[in-house]
Amino acid sequence: MLRQTQQQKLLQKLSPQQIQLMKLLQVPTAVLEERLKEEMEENPALEFGEEQTEEESAKEADDFQDNTPEETPETDSTESEFDHIDISDYVNEGDEAVAEYKLRDDNYPDPEESHSFPIRVETSFNDYLTDQLNMLDLDDRQRKIAMQVIGSIDDDGYLRREVSAITDDLSFSQNVTASEEEVTDIIHKIQEFDPPGICSTNLRECLLIQLRRKKNEDPAVSIALKILENYFEEFIKKHYEKIQKGLGLTDRDIRDAIGQIIRLNPKPGSNYAPGNKAESYIVPDFFIINNNGMLELTLNSKNAPDLRISEGYREMLREYDRGTKKDKRQKEAVLFIKQKIDAAKWFIDAIKQRQHTLLSTMGTIMKYQEEFFLTGDETTLKPMILKDIADRTDLDISTVSRVANSKYVQTEFGTYKLKYFFSESLSTDSGEEVSTREVKKILMDLIEAENKQKPLSDEHLTQRLQEKGYNIARRTVAKYREQLFIPVARLRKEL
Repeated sequence: MLRQTQQQKLLQKLSPQQIQLMKLLQVPTAVLEERLKEEMEENPALEFGEEQTEEESAKEADDFQDNTPEETPETDSTESEFDHIDISDYVNEGDEAVAEYKLRDDNYPDPEESHSFPIRVETSFNDYLTDQLNMLDLDDRQRKIAMQVIGSIDDDGYLRREVSAITDDLSFSQNVTASEEEVTDIIHKIQEFDPPGICSTNLRECLLIQLRRKKNEDPAVSIALKILENYFEEFIKKHYEKIQKGLGLTDRDIRDAIGQIIRLNPKPGSNYAPGNKAESYIVPDFFIINNNGMLELTLNSKNAPDLRISEGYREMLREYDRGTKKDKRQKEAVLFIKQKIDAAKWFIDAIKQRQHTLLSTMGTIMKYQEEFFLTGDETTLKPMILKDIADRTDLDISTVSRVANSKYVQTEFGTYKLKYFFSESLSTDSGEEVSTREVKKILMDLIEAENKQKPLSDEHLTQRLQEKGYNIARRTVAKYREQLFIPVARLRKEL
């Protein structure tokens, strides 16, 4: 049996402006300018420039209303839906200067943009290999095979596709029927390209190719080749005693041979991988300086762009209001202009709110971890979680998380991600709560100071920390070691 019922529910939904602000908070300084350009492309009512103050806008709006003639009543009742349009808040009539857009000629460049600037052109990894391919004497068929192989090489420089899969790709995409022997022959030719080790199918082959290019007169290179050819598994597991015994090497021989191997490049294509340069280049969102014991926080100026409503759009509304005859098409155009101006105002407000949230969050972190920002000593970092900052800033935890996960601060001791300053607490024997960051720093110091020929095991590291007064279990030490990307004791062993 079907029944209709009514019920009331209280639902919490984010407004479009709140959603826009949340998205802007996640945008780091390095890409904020690109985000502004995207917004301006979508909304022509938004442009760079200093925005008017509220007092100036109100005064000009009042002046406009005083000088506006009475409008002739419309007789068409179908246009009543536009009667609510009030444009007084969108126009400025402070002077009768000709609007900038009327004087602009798009056929000529802006004088400030008329200068020519050098453009940096970077060669891609694929182009670099193709240039070397052009030096080989290949027919069209061989060239198609070679281009297919080059296109299958990943960013690290490895060819991880099976030869049979490449022959299938050639059949379907290039309409070239090639045998596995032909493809393998081309692969061997490409493996002779620079950088050494390119087009290898695995790490062992990559290292062997690089070693074979070195002068074999060096005994250490010859020994290194034997190690990789016959004892590769023992090498990656650092079972040096087994290698030394199997090849009958002295301590110096194996030390020199291992030294030759670890100087090789395990990722020959890494220097050309897309995005590496961008990832290594960090734009700080904040700057903290120590001015005679007083910390001063500033926001990167790129986070505070000068935005305003387009004067051209304001002038369009003025022209509409000055007109005597206003048909439905004109009013629809004005409604569209109002929507764009509203969207521009929302965006400008969101940018300002973003600045306020960033400064409020970073300022609170700075006060909370003041001793670190004054001394740079990691052991002075206090235990701090997102809730601690959220409570002090009256912000939601998710908002603080968005700021902390994507922003950087530059100090006199280095540039840090905000997330770096957040850590859980750990109790000492005296009952004092210390930051896990402090424990990790001491753990790292212990490992750096250990005898590399007899590195400390997790059990020994736990004992050392407990001797210093930290109540910590061995599994916790192992977890912290892994978070610091430090291998187990056996893999830290050196000859």
